[in-house]
Amino acid sequence: MGLRNAWETILCTIGQIQPGDCVKTLSCLIFGLGLAGCGNDEIVGSHECINALTADEKAAGWHLLFDGKSLSQWRSYQEEEVNDGWGIENGCLTRLGFGGDIITREQFGDFELKVEWRISDAGNSGIFIRGNESGRNMQYSGYEMQVLDNAGHYDASDPTHRAGAYYDMLAPDHDTSRPVGHWNRAHIIARGPEVQFWLNDHITAQFEQGSADWQTLYKKSKFADRPDYGSLFSGHIGLQDHWDKVWFRNIRVLKTNGAPTPR
Repeated sequence: MGLRNAWETILCTIGQIQPGDCVKTLSCLIFGLGLAGCGNDEIVGSHECINALTADEKAAGWHLLFDGKSLSQWRSYQEEEVNDGWGIENGCLTRLGFGGDIITREQFGDFELKVEWRISDAGNSGIFIRGNESGRNMQYSGYEMQVLDNAGHYDASDPTHRAGAYYDMLAPDHDTSRPVGHWNRAHIIARGPEVQFWLNDHITAQFEQGSADWQTLYKKSKFADRPDYGSLFSGHIGLQDHWDKVWFRNIRVLKTNGAPTPR
């Protein structure tokens, strides 16, 4: 992370600190200053940023949410357009600096989503589904499939925070992620209350939205005081800004029931 992004991290984090939380403030400053000395961000080459449907996907009705040239199908959370925290780097959709989460302009109910991601060293991000804009960010309403450098990020100490997890709710039974420098294939299937997360062709989480088991997990999670969380059966797809650089490519969706609703 470069110097500019490090200070963006500091300012963003301090803005979320409650008055009197001096320890957290000091820790944030030390962490941010450490990041400032890490040098320039890595840049992914254009040969890696392929965004194209296969013949079978075209025949089945899949369509691209990102073509490598335009962000017209996306906007920043609670904004009209994508701000400069996100952009296109050599054909990949990339988190470039602080800008908050981004979301699709369309909303989806029953669908399949496939996306390939590559995370930076010790990086953290996420893929959201069925979210709205009622809270501070997508994590207040939408489900998150975790994107993480399991080997380098401290959050991997919690199994429900590892790559492929249903974040803070369900942990993968083993690590199916590929390391920094490699691309990971995520596949999310949402049909009614039934949701599955797949990472690199292995299922990493499955749950029934609103079921008794889901309610038990929800009440024990960090989302228990967020009433909108998990309440939607249709919503935006989102990509998380968690302060770290992350690349996405070949983002495609198949609507399996009805049509998406524009904003």
